[in-house]
Amino acid sequence: MVTVRDAFPGFSVDDIAAAREFYGTKLGLPIEDDAMGALQIVLPSSQRVFVYPKPNHEPATFTILNLMVDDIDRAVDELNEAGVETKIYTAPDDFGTDERGIARGSATSQGPDIAWFRDPAGNVLSVLVG
Repeated sequence: MVTVRDAFPGFSVDDIAAAREFYGTKLGLPIEDDAMGALQIVLPSSQRVFVYPKPNHEPATFTILNLMVDDIDRAVDELNEAGVETKIYTAPDDFGTDERGIARGSATSQGPDIAWFRDPAGNVLSVLVG
């Protein structure tokens, strides 16, 4: 068995400067430059996410980062005001989202209230109440 001392998530982007702007300014997360030309996103839990440049980057087709919020409507308003589109899925694959892109799973006991959006590299992220 491997003795794991720690672990951290990571994902690729095609433009580190755009990622720094998006995660640092639009999402308001602390960003640190990595010695290898990558970024470290510092989450509220102090966990770090390694974001690295990849010239042949292909966006993830799944949610790479879920951001917990207290108020889904306020979070979506703030994202939209920052120019982030939260209505990224359309029928038939819209997961029951409303016109703002919010799936209100708590009302039907089918999961959390959640809204998905994309970073500049096309990776999928979410804000959710949990």
